[in-house]
Amino acid sequence: MKALRDRAGLLGPGLARIRERFAIPPAFPAGVTAAARLAAQRVPNSHVDRTAVPFVTLDPASSTDLDQAFAIETAGSDLVLHYAIADVGFFVKDGDPIDREAWARGTTTYFPDGKAGLHPPELAEAAASLLPDGPRPALILTTRIDPAGAVRLEQVERALVRSRAKLAYATVTEADLPAGFAELARRIEGAADRRGASRVDPPQQEVDRDDAGRYHLGFRPRRLSEDRNAALSLASNLAVADALYQARTGLFRVMPPPDARAEQRLRQTAAAFSFEWPAAMTLAQLERSLDPANPRDAALMLEIRRASNGASYVPWRSGGRPWHAALAATYVHATAPLRRLADRYVLEAVHAVSNGRPVAPEVELAFQRLPDVMAAAGARDGQVERAVVDLAEVALLSGQEGAAFDAVVTDLGPAQSGKGGARIQLCDLPVVARIGPGTPTAPGERLKVRYEGPDPQRDAPRFTRLR
Repeated sequence: MKALRDRAGLLGPGLARIRERFAIPPAFPAGVTAAARLAAQRVPNSHVDRTAVPFVTLDPASSTDLDQAFAIETAGSDLVLHYAIADVGFFVKDGDPIDREAWARGTTTYFPDGKAGLHPPELAEAAASLLPDGPRPALILTTRIDPAGAVRLEQVERALVRSRAKLAYATVTEADLPAGFAELARRIEGAADRRGASRVDPPQQEVDRDDAGRYHLGFRPRRLSEDRNAALSLASNLAVADALYQARTGLFRVMPPPDARAEQRLRQTAAAFSFEWPAAMTLAQLERSLDPANPRDAALMLEIRRASNGASYVPWRSGGRPWHAALAATYVHATAPLRRLADRYVLEAVHAVSNGRPVAPEVELAFQRLPDVMAAAGARDGQVERAVVDLAEVALLSGQEGAAFDAVVTDLGPAQSGKGGARIQLCDLPVVARIGPGTPTAPGERLKVRYEGPDPQRDAPRFTRLR
């Protein structure tokens, strides 16, 4: 992470402007907070007692909204994953003030200096969070993983669980984790490779603020513990997806592969970073050649992740299996209900299916409404993330007004409509911008551009072509 040269004090006021621009609520309405405080006092009386199971959590050290805890056991050559997920449905009821506010928000929206939660902190960071300070209600997804990495959902039950430890990615050791943790991840990753799943896991481009109030911009590398932990969620979500598909219900996460235009844009971006990408090499082969620890590779990995036509949600319907091209599988989101609205309903559906009951009509109705709600929330979060990165790039370029940079045109985008100009990638910095309409360009063309300063309307870098 690199400290930003925020000489003009852009970031603090700029983040406030972003919140205002996207109507991010600064707090929860008083009625929602009051309802959350009452809900937090509910005592589970129909949950099975599983507090003897040695669950642990693994998250960033600063996280307090803990959706998942896990325990692993062996069964012959199989591994059995017990994945406890925060039981948001126990605290939030359809139509109550917390539920109505969650439908208005859709997701938790993150900023480098805080977040706007999906649920009030009285629930998301206390009563519903799987913190290691007492028993919590949860839905336990029990999934069997065979030696080849095939998954099968065996059981879903509402239970009381007690986390033994709040482990952190940066400090966790093998001794802290259940036996089988690394082997389970190896099986899931091996199965993904054999399916032909994309393995694009770039370091996250991140704007952060430290305890001294200084902002930083950089790539946060993914740790091995983080990748292995992600395999637990993947195994559970794949197993839930298969169970719901077989039951002819559910809400699925789907993604098409990058189209020809997107791949051409990626080739231009690769050229900007001087990558050798032979015409005969597939995108999947290129992905496997990239090293996320290398900043240049990481920047290209980010572009690959952005290049698909986007993931979306679809309810079950006859006529074709829902498909997530990047995972080469049928997939759902079920493991982060504290932060994503859709997950609560997927969990309620799979709990019913696993226990031989029909899915409640209100859940089926929610599956029809959720795609639009989640798409709007996802679009907002993507715009917020882009605006924050734009703001950080302006701070990074502070003092370099008038400086020249090498760049390459990666896409004409909406330039022909006069709305945005050509999309360019700087060759020496992971900065993406547009140059104005009317500038003759072609995809792949190398340019010399001048940094003119921030766009006063958007706090984004503004460039003009020199030659």
